[in-house]
Amino acid sequence: MPKKIGSLTLYSVDDLHEMLGMSKMSIRAYLRDGKIKGKKLGVQWYVTEEAIRNYFEEPDKAPPKRTKKIKYIVQGVNDLVSETEECETLNETLETLNSQAIISLFQVKIIDAETDEVLELIKARDFIERHR
Repeated sequence: MPKKIGSLTLYSVDDLHEMLGMSKMSIRAYLRDGKIKGKKLGVQWYVTEEAIRNYFEEPDKAPPKRTKKIKYIVQGVNDLVSETEECETLNETLETLNSQAIISLFQVKIIDAETDEVLELIKARDFIERHR
């Protein structure tokens, strides 16, 4: 049974299971992945009516997703290697890494090109494995 807090109605995983006929495991996976927006209070997930409506809206009504422009900085990890190279594309970054004699001396800084925010710092070998 949904919980009422003032004018707000909150639905639990059990409520959604009964209303939608979906498995509880699927509902929890949707919540964890952000497909359905919800909040966890203690160990229990809760979803608002608005979040349910948003899930069922047609995709073309949702605002277009803005893709981030990414740049990659290949840099040495210690004083032995002071080399730094900025790459614009994934392929350029992989070529730069593959041209290095000792991969373990490098890391890749993944940066949002518009804000210069560092999104991730990853070891060169892990970067290559991820994008192989």
